[in-house]
Amino acid sequence: MPKNLAEWLTHLESLHPKTIALGLERVAEVKHRLALDPDFPVIVVGGTNGKGSVCAMLESILYAAGYKVGCYTSPHILRYNERVRIAKQQVSDAELCASFEQIEHARGDIALTYFEFGTLAAMQSFIAHNVEVAILEVGLGGRLDAVNVFDSDCAVVTNVDIDHTDYLGDTREQIAYEKAGIFRAGKVGICSDANIPQPLLDHAQAIGTELWRIGADFGCTPHQGQWDYRSKVGARNALPHPALRGAFQLNNASVVLAVLDVMQDRVPVSMAAVRRGLTEVELTARFQFVPGKPQLILDVAHNPHAARTLAQNFANLPPAKTYAIFAMLKDKDMAGVVRLLDPHIDVWLIAAIDAPRGASTSELAQVLQDASVRGEVVCLEDVPAAVRFAYNAAGENDRIAAFGSFYTVAAVMQEQGLRTT
Repeated sequence: MPKNLAEWLTHLESLHPKTIALGLERVAEVKHRLALDPDFPVIVVGGTNGKGSVCAMLESILYAAGYKVGCYTSPHILRYNERVRIAKQQVSDAELCASFEQIEHARGDIALTYFEFGTLAAMQSFIAHNVEVAILEVGLGGRLDAVNVFDSDCAVVTNVDIDHTDYLGDTREQIAYEKAGIFRAGKVGICSDANIPQPLLDHAQAIGTELWRIGADFGCTPHQGQWDYRSKVGARNALPHPALRGAFQLNNASVVLAVLDVMQDRVPVSMAAVRRGLTEVELTARFQFVPGKPQLILDVAHNPHAARTLAQNFANLPPAKTYAIFAMLKDKDMAGVVRLLDPHIDVWLIAAIDAPRGASTSELAQVLQDASVRGEVVCLEDVPAAVRFAYNAAGENDRIAAFGSFYTVAAVMQEQGLRTT
């Protein structure tokens, strides 16, 4: 039996022949054996991008309201413990190891994936700590994701875009159907995609989910440094902007307040808690500015939808020479990300990711060459080398931006000695 968290994580990686194996039968059986039946409200958050921001704001506001909140997110950046938080504190190595050991005994000959194991361990911790509300972030898709083994009281789909095509399909319509699988009959589903694909609408109607749509059933109006929220059941006015940077965060904050509207009978939240939660929310590497000169910006943008948002955020910044520390996984749309960010990058510092699916420097160089990027391209051995090059080359009024993958950001943070929030 593994003796510490590092050994357990290595063990979990070896249990199933596939890193990703969608399906609920295995995890549902082990859930049943462990009697993991939460009696507290559960909020499930899915979507192509924005899930982390929505989870962070929900967690911050509910915590400010005095609730004992459990929050399960993925992936982590530096430490696995980031994935499982109770009352905004990461659970300990010892507690994770104890949960993993119980699951190991209960699973018998059932081969769980790393994510399935982790999802069960998170819920086991939440039940053991008697949390009052739990937030679960979908890992991939929705319908067949391990998180979906738990019934939600409210389910969110932030948006639908092309990603994980090997598992979810290569059209928005196919992906929308998979994401809609987290909806439940007789419950409310919330979607903040301005152009909802028809299969999501059809599925919600077919199973009897009350669907709240941004722009129709809820939304936001910015004005003079504040913003107003309104929905089919009420309004909250003169709200502060979320502490998370980026214009799109108002949409995410609107989703969060829609969830609170839906859940108001079970977890009522005051205006004071909303304001405090919005201003105190923290989330690593979502257009995160690291203090210092030159300015360092961290963003986990790893698909075209996220790159489009990052590009919009760059466009709102003062002009500055921008060095990009860029590394991606080879199964992502590298060309799509490059095309969207090319206008904002003056020097591309490309490097390989130390991960099984990481694109090599030569593969990234080919993508940049094919895209005929306007900026200079410099090939480096790895991300730490790119960080050192950037800080040697950039002036104090220049900008360094690291993006392309969670792995990219993690390597930059480790090189710079930074910690997650």
